[in-house]
Amino acid sequence: MENRYCVIMCGGIGSRFWPFSKAARPKQFLDFFGTGRSLLQMTYDRVSNIIPVRNILAMTNEKYAPLVKEQLPELSDDQILLEPDRRNTAPCIAWAAYHIRAINPNAVMLVSPSDHLILREDVFKDCVTRGLDFVARYPYLLTMGIQPNRPETGYGYIQMGKEEIDGFSRVKTFTEKPDFELAKVFVESGEFAWNSGIFLWGVNTIIDSIHEHVPDIAMRFDKGLGKFGTEKEMAFIKKEFPACPNISIDYAVMEKEKNVFVQRADFGWSDVGSWGAFYEKSPKTETGNVIRNCKTVLSGCENNIFAAKQEKLVVASGLKDYIVVDDDDILLICPLSEEQKIKQYVNEVKANFGDEYL
Repeated sequence: MENRYCVIMCGGIGSRFWPFSKAARPKQFLDFFGTGRSLLQMTYDRVSNIIPVRNILAMTNEKYAPLVKEQLPELSDDQILLEPDRRNTAPCIAWAAYHIRAINPNAVMLVSPSDHLILREDVFKDCVTRGLDFVARYPYLLTMGIQPNRPETGYGYIQMGKEEIDGFSRVKTFTEKPDFELAKVFVESGEFAWNSGIFLWGVNTIIDSIHEHVPDIAMRFDKGLGKFGTEKEMAFIKKEFPACPNISIDYAVMEKEKNVFVQRADFGWSDVGSWGAFYEKSPKTETGNVIRNCKTVLSGCENNIFAAKQEKLVVASGLKDYIVVDDDDILLICPLSEEQKIKQYVNEVKANFGDEYL
Protein backbone atom coordinates (compact mmCIF):
# COMPACT_ATOMS: atom_id res chain seq x y z
CA MET A 1 0.00 0.00 0.00
CA GLU A 2 2.85 2.42 0.77
CA ASN A 3 3.90 2.36 -2.91
CA ARG A 4 0.45 3.35 -4.17
CA TYR A 5 -0.19 6.99 -5.04
CA CYS A 6 -3.04 8.89 -6.66
CA VAL A 7 -3.05 12.19 -8.53
CA ILE A 8 -6.46 13.87 -8.78
CA MET A 9 -6.52 16.31 -11.69
CA CYS A 10 -8.75 19.23 -10.66
CA GLY A 11 -7.59 22.31 -12.56
CA GLY A 12 -10.07 22.44 -15.47
CA ILE A 13 -12.59 25.17 -16.20
CA GLY A 14 -15.54 23.01 -17.30
CA SER A 15 -16.86 25.50 -19.86
CA ARG A 16 -19.38 23.03 -21.33
CA PHE A 17 -21.34 23.35 -18.06
CA TRP A 18 -21.61 27.12 -18.24
CA PRO A 19 -23.30 29.00 -16.66
CA PHE A 20 -23.26 26.76 -13.56
CA SER A 21 -19.57 26.08 -14.08
CA LYS A 22 -17.62 29.33 -14.18
CA ALA A 23 -13.95 30.19 -14.05
CA ALA A 24 -14.21 31.18 -10.40
CA ARG A 25 -15.83 27.88 -9.37
CA PRO A 26 -15.66 25.15 -12.05
CA LYS A 27 -17.83 22.06 -12.12
CA GLN A 28 -15.49 19.81 -10.12
CA PHE A 29 -16.15 22.01 -7.09
CA LEU A 30 -19.95 21.85 -7.46
CA ASP A 31 -22.46 19.44 -5.92
CA PHE A 32 -24.06 18.54 -9.23
CA PHE A 33 -26.17 15.62 -8.06
CA GLY A 34 -27.43 16.94 -4.74
CA THR A 35 -25.43 14.43 -2.67
CA GLY A 36 -23.88 17.02 -0.38
CA ARG A 37 -20.45 16.34 -1.91
CA SER A 38 -18.87 18.00 -4.93
CA LEU A 39 -17.53 15.94 -7.83
CA LEU A 40 -14.02 16.52 -6.47
CA GLN A 41 -15.02 15.33 -3.00
CA MET A 42 -16.74 12.26 -4.48
CA THR A 43 -13.52 11.46 -6.35
CA TYR A 44 -11.49 11.83 -3.16
CA ASP A 45 -13.91 9.61 -1.23
CA ARG A 46 -13.60 6.95 -3.93
CA VAL A 47 -9.80 6.85 -4.16
CA SER A 48 -9.21 7.18 -0.40
CA ASN A 49 -10.68 3.68 -0.08
CA ILE A 50 -7.81 2.39 -2.22
CA ILE A 51 -4.86 4.76 -1.67
CA PRO A 52 -3.43 5.91 1.69
CA VAL A 53 -4.57 9.49 2.30
CA ARG A 54 -0.96 10.65 2.77
CA ASN A 55 -0.27 9.42 -0.81
CA ILE A 56 -3.11 11.35 -2.50
CA LEU A 57 -2.14 14.47 -4.42
CA ALA A 58 -4.47 17.09 -5.88
CA MET A 59 -3.15 18.93 -8.92
CA THR A 60 -4.88 22.21 -9.71
CA ASN A 61 -4.39 25.75 -10.92
CA GLU A 62 -2.99 28.27 -8.42
CA LYS A 63 -6.28 30.18 -8.34
CA TYR A 64 -8.18 27.11 -7.08
CA ALA A 65 -5.92 26.43 -4.09
CA PRO A 66 -8.45 27.90 -1.60
CA LEU A 67 -11.27 25.77 -3.07
CA VAL A 68 -9.22 22.57 -2.88
CA LYS A 69 -8.18 23.30 0.71
CA GLU A 70 -11.77 24.09 1.63
CA GLN A 71 -13.18 20.91 0.09
CA LEU A 72 -10.33 18.52 0.93
CA PRO A 73 -9.14 19.56 4.40
CA GLU A 74 -7.65 16.07 4.79
CA LEU A 75 -4.82 17.04 2.43
CA SER A 76 -1.82 18.98 3.71
CA ASP A 77 -0.40 21.88 1.70
CA ASP A 78 2.39 19.72 0.30
CA GLN A 79 -0.22 17.34 -1.13
CA ILE A 80 -1.65 20.10 -3.34
CA LEU A 81 0.43 20.81 -6.45
CA LEU A 82 -0.35 24.23 -7.88
CA GLU A 83 0.14 24.81 -11.60
CA PRO A 84 1.37 28.35 -12.31
CA ASP A 85 -0.07 28.15 -15.83
CA ARG A 86 -2.51 25.98 -17.82
CA ARG A 87 -0.46 23.60 -19.99
CA ASN A 88 -2.86 20.64 -20.42
CA THR A 89 -2.34 17.19 -18.92
CA ALA A 90 1.09 16.07 -20.17
CA PRO A 91 3.15 18.64 -18.21
CA CYS A 92 0.89 18.17 -15.16
CA ILE A 93 1.31 14.41 -15.13
CA ALA A 94 5.05 14.74 -15.77
CA TRP A 95 5.40 17.05 -12.76
CA ALA A 96 3.36 14.70 -10.57
CA ALA A 97 5.49 11.71 -11.63
CA TYR A 98 8.79 13.50 -10.90
CA HIS A 99 7.40 14.72 -7.58
CA ILE A 100 6.28 11.26 -6.49
CA ARG A 101 9.47 9.57 -7.67
CA ALA A 102 11.51 11.91 -5.47
CA ILE A 103 9.47 10.69 -2.49
CA ASN A 104 9.25 7.01 -3.46
CA PRO A 105 11.16 5.69 -6.50
CA ASN A 106 9.18 2.43 -6.34
CA ALA A 107 5.80 4.15 -6.55
CA VAL A 108 2.92 3.26 -8.83
CA MET A 109 0.32 5.92 -9.50
CA LEU A 110 -3.31 6.27 -10.40
CA VAL A 111 -4.21 9.39 -12.40
CA SER A 112 -7.88 10.30 -12.00
CA PRO A 113 -9.93 13.22 -13.31
CA SER A 114 -11.86 15.00 -10.57
CA ASP A 115 -15.17 15.43 -12.39
CA HIS A 116 -16.24 11.90 -13.34
CA LEU A 117 -19.21 9.99 -11.98
CA ILE A 118 -18.71 6.35 -11.00
CA LEU A 119 -21.77 4.50 -9.72
CA ARG A 120 -20.32 1.06 -8.94
CA GLU A 121 -17.54 1.98 -6.57
CA ASP A 122 -16.90 -1.61 -5.44
CA VAL A 123 -16.15 -2.61 -9.04
CA PHE A 124 -13.97 0.49 -9.47
CA LYS A 125 -11.98 -0.43 -6.36
CA ASP A 126 -11.38 -3.95 -7.67
CA CYS A 127 -10.32 -2.66 -11.11
CA VAL A 128 -7.88 -0.12 -9.68
CA THR A 129 -6.39 -2.63 -7.26
CA ARG A 130 -5.81 -5.14 -10.06
CA GLY A 131 -4.44 -2.39 -12.30
CA LEU A 132 -1.96 -1.13 -9.70
CA ASP A 133 -0.74 -4.69 -9.15
CA PHE A 134 -0.29 -5.06 -12.92
CA VAL A 135 1.80 -1.90 -13.37
CA ALA A 136 3.85 -2.82 -10.30
CA ARG A 137 4.83 -6.07 -12.05
CA TYR A 138 5.28 -4.83 -15.63
CA PRO A 139 6.83 -1.67 -17.18
CA TYR A 140 3.66 -0.88 -19.11
CA LEU A 141 1.25 2.05 -19.24
CA LEU A 142 -2.33 1.09 -18.41
CA THR A 143 -5.57 2.87 -19.22
CA MET A 144 -9.12 2.09 -18.13
CA GLY A 145 -11.39 1.31 -21.08
CA ILE A 146 -15.13 1.50 -20.47
CA GLN A 147 -17.45 -1.10 -21.99
CA PRO A 148 -19.54 0.96 -24.48
CA ASN A 149 -23.32 0.62 -24.47
CA ARG A 150 -24.10 2.95 -27.37
CA PRO A 151 -22.41 4.71 -30.34
CA GLU A 152 -21.20 7.77 -28.39
CA THR A 153 -19.54 10.54 -30.43
CA GLY A 154 -18.39 12.53 -27.40
CA TYR A 155 -15.75 10.04 -26.23
CA GLY A 156 -12.46 8.78 -27.56
CA TYR A 157 -12.14 5.06 -28.34
CA ILE A 158 -9.48 2.43 -27.65
CA GLN A 159 -9.10 -0.57 -29.93
CA MET A 160 -7.94 -3.68 -28.11
CA GLY A 161 -5.45 -6.03 -29.75
CA LYS A 162 -5.37 -9.81 -29.41
CA GLU A 163 -2.35 -9.97 -27.09
CA GLU A 164 -3.24 -10.28 -23.42
CA ILE A 165 -1.20 -10.37 -20.23
CA ASP A 166 -2.95 -11.32 -17.00
CA GLY A 167 -6.29 -10.42 -18.58
CA PHE A 168 -5.16 -6.98 -19.76
CA SER A 169 -5.20 -6.30 -23.53
CA ARG A 170 -2.48 -4.54 -25.48
CA VAL A 171 -3.83 -1.38 -27.12
CA LYS A 172 -3.95 -1.48 -30.91
CA THR A 173 -5.11 2.05 -31.69
CA PHE A 174 -6.55 5.19 -30.12
CA THR A 175 -9.23 7.13 -32.00
CA GLU A 176 -10.44 10.58 -31.06
CA LYS A 177 -14.16 11.38 -31.04
CA PRO A 178 -15.60 9.68 -34.16
CA ASP A 179 -18.75 10.55 -36.09
CA PHE A 180 -21.88 8.52 -35.38
CA GLU A 181 -21.46 5.98 -38.17
CA LEU A 182 -17.87 5.19 -37.20
CA ALA A 183 -18.82 5.01 -33.52
CA LYS A 184 -21.53 2.53 -34.45
CA VAL A 185 -18.99 0.34 -36.27
CA PHE A 186 -16.69 0.51 -33.25
CA VAL A 187 -19.38 -0.61 -30.81
CA GLU A 188 -20.68 -3.40 -33.06
CA SER A 189 -17.18 -4.80 -33.60
CA GLY A 190 -16.70 -5.54 -29.91
CA GLU A 191 -13.03 -4.53 -30.24
CA PHE A 192 -13.36 -1.02 -28.81
CA ALA A 193 -13.79 0.59 -25.41
CA TRP A 194 -14.40 4.20 -24.42
CA ASN A 195 -11.30 6.05 -23.28
CA SER A 196 -12.00 7.04 -19.67
CA GLY A 197 -8.91 9.21 -19.16
CA ILE A 198 -8.06 7.16 -16.05
CA PHE A 199 -4.44 5.95 -16.12
CA LEU A 200 -2.17 3.72 -14.03
CA TRP A 201 1.59 3.25 -14.26
CA GLY A 202 4.84 3.09 -12.39
CA VAL A 203 6.52 6.47 -11.95
CA ASN A 204 9.66 5.26 -13.69
CA THR A 205 7.65 3.82 -16.59
CA ILE A 206 5.80 7.06 -17.35
CA ILE A 207 8.96 9.18 -16.94
CA ASP A 208 10.80 6.89 -19.38
CA SER A 209 7.94 7.30 -21.88
CA ILE A 210 7.97 11.08 -21.46
CA HIS A 211 11.71 11.06 -22.17
CA GLU A 212 11.12 9.07 -25.35
CA HIS A 213 8.07 10.85 -26.76
CA VAL A 214 8.17 14.42 -25.38
CA PRO A 215 11.83 15.07 -24.60
CA ASP A 216 11.23 18.83 -24.43
CA ILE A 217 9.08 18.24 -21.33
CA ALA A 218 11.49 15.71 -19.83
CA MET A 219 14.44 18.04 -20.44
CA ARG A 220 12.82 20.80 -18.39
CA PHE A 221 11.93 18.57 -15.45
CA ASP A 222 15.33 16.88 -15.50
CA LYS A 223 16.78 20.29 -14.66
CA GLY A 224 15.00 20.08 -11.33
CA LEU A 225 16.37 16.72 -10.21
CA GLY A 226 17.16 17.02 -6.52
CA LYS A 227 14.60 19.80 -6.04
CA PHE A 228 11.40 17.75 -6.19
CA GLY A 229 9.95 17.06 -2.78
CA THR A 230 11.81 20.04 -1.28
CA GLU A 231 11.00 23.71 -0.67
CA LYS A 232 12.90 24.54 -3.86
CA GLU A 233 10.44 22.61 -6.01
CA MET A 234 7.81 25.35 -6.36
CA ALA A 235 10.33 28.01 -7.33
CA PHE A 236 11.65 25.67 -10.02
CA ILE A 237 8.11 24.89 -11.26
CA LYS A 238 7.19 28.57 -11.49
CA LYS A 239 10.16 29.07 -13.80
CA GLU A 240 10.01 25.94 -15.98
CA PHE A 241 6.36 24.82 -16.05
CA PRO A 242 4.99 27.70 -18.19
CA ALA A 243 7.62 26.92 -20.85
CA CYS A 244 6.31 23.37 -21.34
CA PRO A 245 4.26 22.67 -24.48
CA ASN A 246 0.49 22.79 -24.11
CA ILE A 247 -0.35 19.16 -24.90
CA SER A 248 -2.44 16.32 -23.50
CA ILE A 249 -0.96 13.09 -22.21
CA ASP A 250 -2.99 11.27 -24.87
CA TYR A 251 -1.33 13.07 -27.78
CA ALA A 252 2.07 13.39 -26.13
CA VAL A 253 2.54 9.81 -24.94
CA MET A 254 -0.35 7.36 -25.07
CA GLU A 255 -0.92 7.44 -28.84
CA LYS A 256 2.81 7.02 -29.52
CA GLU A 257 3.83 4.48 -26.91
CA LYS A 258 3.90 0.81 -27.97
CA ASN A 259 3.63 -0.66 -24.48
CA VAL A 260 0.14 0.49 -23.57
CA PHE A 261 -2.43 -1.90 -22.18
CA VAL A 262 -6.12 -1.45 -21.48
CA GLN A 263 -8.29 -2.86 -18.74
CA ARG A 264 -11.88 -3.20 -19.93
CA ALA A 265 -14.17 -2.11 -17.11
CA ASP A 266 -17.84 -1.55 -16.40
CA PHE A 267 -18.24 0.45 -13.18
CA GLY A 268 -21.06 2.82 -14.09
CA TRP A 269 -18.77 5.51 -15.50
CA SER A 270 -19.62 8.87 -17.02
CA ASP A 271 -17.24 11.76 -17.56
CA VAL A 272 -20.15 14.15 -16.87
CA GLY A 273 -18.62 16.23 -19.63
CA SER A 274 -21.75 18.04 -20.73
CA TRP A 275 -25.32 18.88 -19.82
CA GLY A 276 -26.39 15.88 -21.92
CA ALA A 277 -24.29 13.55 -19.77
CA PHE A 278 -25.73 15.20 -16.66
CA TYR A 279 -29.24 14.57 -18.02
CA GLU A 280 -28.46 10.93 -18.73
CA LYS A 281 -27.21 10.22 -15.20
CA SER A 282 -29.76 12.25 -13.24
CA PRO A 283 -33.08 11.09 -11.72
CA LYS A 284 -36.05 12.07 -13.89
CA THR A 285 -39.71 12.81 -13.40
CA GLU A 286 -42.44 10.76 -15.07
CA THR A 287 -42.27 13.13 -18.04
CA GLY A 288 -38.49 12.78 -18.33
CA ASN A 289 -37.58 16.15 -16.84
CA VAL A 290 -34.50 16.63 -14.67
CA ILE A 291 -35.15 19.24 -11.99
CA ARG A 292 -32.21 20.60 -10.03
CA ASN A 293 -32.35 23.21 -7.25
CA CYS A 294 -35.65 24.77 -8.33
CA LYS A 295 -39.40 24.61 -7.90
CA THR A 296 -41.41 24.09 -11.08
CA VAL A 297 -44.85 24.52 -12.58
CA LEU A 298 -44.73 22.72 -15.91
CA SER A 299 -47.26 22.08 -18.67
CA GLY A 300 -46.51 19.85 -21.64
CA CYS A 301 -42.78 19.80 -20.86
CA GLU A 302 -40.83 16.62 -21.57
CA ASN A 303 -37.19 15.51 -21.38
CA ASN A 304 -35.78 18.86 -20.25
CA ILE A 305 -33.22 20.03 -17.73
CA PHE A 306 -34.46 22.75 -15.38
CA ALA A 307 -31.63 23.91 -13.14
CA ALA A 308 -31.38 27.00 -11.00
CA LYS A 309 -29.86 28.31 -7.81
CA GLN A 310 -31.54 29.47 -4.60
CA GLU A 311 -34.72 27.43 -5.17
CA LYS A 312 -36.06 29.70 -7.92
CA LEU A 313 -39.56 29.00 -9.27
CA VAL A 314 -39.54 28.01 -12.95
CA VAL A 315 -42.80 28.11 -14.91
CA ALA A 316 -42.68 26.62 -18.42
CA SER A 317 -45.03 25.32 -21.09
CA GLY A 318 -44.48 23.20 -24.19
CA LEU A 319 -40.74 22.72 -23.90
CA LYS A 320 -39.25 19.43 -25.11
CA ASP A 321 -35.57 18.43 -25.02
CA TYR A 322 -34.26 21.76 -23.73
CA ILE A 323 -31.65 22.94 -21.26
CA VAL A 324 -32.94 25.75 -19.04
CA VAL A 325 -30.34 26.96 -16.56
CA ASP A 326 -30.64 30.04 -14.38
CA ASP A 327 -27.51 31.15 -12.54
CA ASP A 328 -27.61 34.54 -10.80
CA ASP A 329 -27.45 37.06 -13.66
CA ILE A 330 -27.36 34.51 -16.50
CA LEU A 331 -30.21 32.56 -18.11
CA LEU A 332 -29.33 29.85 -20.63
CA ILE A 333 -32.02 28.32 -22.85
CA CYS A 334 -30.66 25.85 -25.39
CA PRO A 335 -31.89 22.66 -27.13
CA LEU A 336 -30.21 19.59 -25.69
CA SER A 337 -29.35 18.59 -29.25
CA GLU A 338 -27.27 21.77 -29.62
CA GLU A 339 -25.37 21.60 -26.32
CA GLN A 340 -22.07 21.46 -28.23
CA LYS A 341 -22.65 25.14 -29.05
CA ILE A 342 -22.34 26.18 -25.39
CA LYS A 343 -18.57 26.62 -25.69
CA GLN A 344 -19.25 28.85 -28.71
CA TYR A 345 -21.72 30.89 -26.65
CA VAL A 346 -19.10 31.26 -23.92
CA ASN A 347 -16.64 32.65 -26.47
CA GLU A 348 -19.26 35.08 -27.80
CA VAL A 349 -20.12 36.24 -24.29
CA LYS A 350 -16.43 36.85 -23.61
CA ALA A 351 -16.05 38.79 -26.88
CA ASN A 352 -19.09 40.95 -26.19
CA PHE A 353 -18.97 41.42 -22.42
CA GLY A 354 -15.46 40.46 -21.26
CA ASP A 355 -15.07 38.14 -18.28
CA GLU A 356 -18.00 39.53 -16.28
CA TYR A 357 -20.26 36.53 -16.98
CA LEU A 358 -17.57 33.84 -17.09
